[in-house]
Amino acid sequence: MRVRVRAAVAALVLATLLAALGSTAMAFELRAGDRVVFYGDSITDQRLYTTFVETYVVTRFPRMRITFTHSGWGGDRVTGGGGGPVDLRLARDVLAYRPTMLTIMLGMNDAAYRAFDQGVFDTYARGLEHIVERAKAALPGVRITLIEPSPFDDVTRRPTWDPGYNAVLRRYGEFVADLARRDGLLLADLNTPVVAMLEKADAADHELAQKLIPDRVHPGPGGQLIMAEALLKAWNAPALVSSVTIDAESRQSASVGARVTGLEVDDRVAWTQLDEALPMPINMQDPAVALAVRSSDFVQALNQQPLRVTGLRASRYTLRIDDEAVGTFDREELDKGINLAVRATPMARQAAAVHALTLRHNDLHFTRWRALQVPNQAAPSAAMRRALEAIDAWEADLVRQQRAAAQPVPHRYVLTPGG
Repeated sequence: MRVRVRAAVAALVLATLLAALGSTAMAFELRAGDRVVFYGDSITDQRLYTTFVETYVVTRFPRMRITFTHSGWGGDRVTGGGGGPVDLRLARDVLAYRPTMLTIMLGMNDAAYRAFDQGVFDTYARGLEHIVERAKAALPGVRITLIEPSPFDDVTRRPTWDPGYNAVLRRYGEFVADLARRDGLLLADLNTPVVAMLEKADAADHELAQKLIPDRVHPGPGGQLIMAEALLKAWNAPALVSSVTIDAESRQSASVGARVTGLEVDDRVAWTQLDEALPMPINMQDPAVALAVRSSDFVQALNQQPLRVTGLRASRYTLRIDDEAVGTFDREELDKGINLAVRATPMARQAAAVHALTLRHNDLHFTRWRALQVPNQAAPSAAMRRALEAIDAWEADLVRQQRAAAQPVPHRYVLTPGG
């Protein structure tokens, strides 16, 4: 009997480790103490892919202290735009925050919404090289992630000319990739995976797919979620939230990224579980977001929270977490494993509250920057500086609330026969 139990425990540990395999093969690029600045045009200015990335990092690594500043400006090109010439933009909106990780995505406006033009492209190439050189000179040791331009939607609407504007953006993206290789920079392709998602979504639901990038330029939340996925993948983001395996027959458990205590097995199976992270919150009530998720590998790549329970006797079980019904499952489903990250759980609700605080602090920073700092920069005063410092303190308090809200708490799991 003791030999069988030891074998069962070994099998549990192996199965649980295999569930995590691939998520920890390479270290996540961001580090404790990093200061991340997102620089770009209106697509960054939407504060969607950037806030998705921030919430992922805060919920997946709740004990790491990393700051995020969102510095996109609508209409920007490599030469600057409505926020001023590029060197002013860099000094005020990037260098002032002393980033240790800087992401740069420009190109949508630079290509001028027309067929490829060598002179226009040369301006872009020289301008992007200048931004990289300026950042590296002013911030020794800064890590830079160059981002290939996100797509112009030539999938759900036919191009008005051949081969279409996104083909031009892809040529710009090739230069971005070459520059990253030449200068030893990180690279994220936000074009290819979004186009692939659009093609699948268009085949599944043409009308709804057109809402993913409503104006063909600015992705909505569904499209930007896939953009966030691409950037996180470039940073080796792990798929795993936690993995727990319980053998009801041997009354043993194994876990990765979680701690299981108080395991009880009779007619029901109950235990207390404390995860080390939270799942990524996704608003699947938004039809376009749901379509984007179904048309991509987002869940598989970034949102895995498997629970596996073996050795059960009844044919069906209802799972409750903190006395909230999560779902009813066949014994075979539980034996194979279910992904809690895609279900309505107390952990998902907690993660959604974290994302709400992500949005609040970013909205506050945007107001401070665009409504107060920039319009008054020509004639700064002591009163203005005090006002900005007060808003910065307010934002810092919201960030503290965000980090506190991201700390996992223990939950009581109960599997009851029936349902």
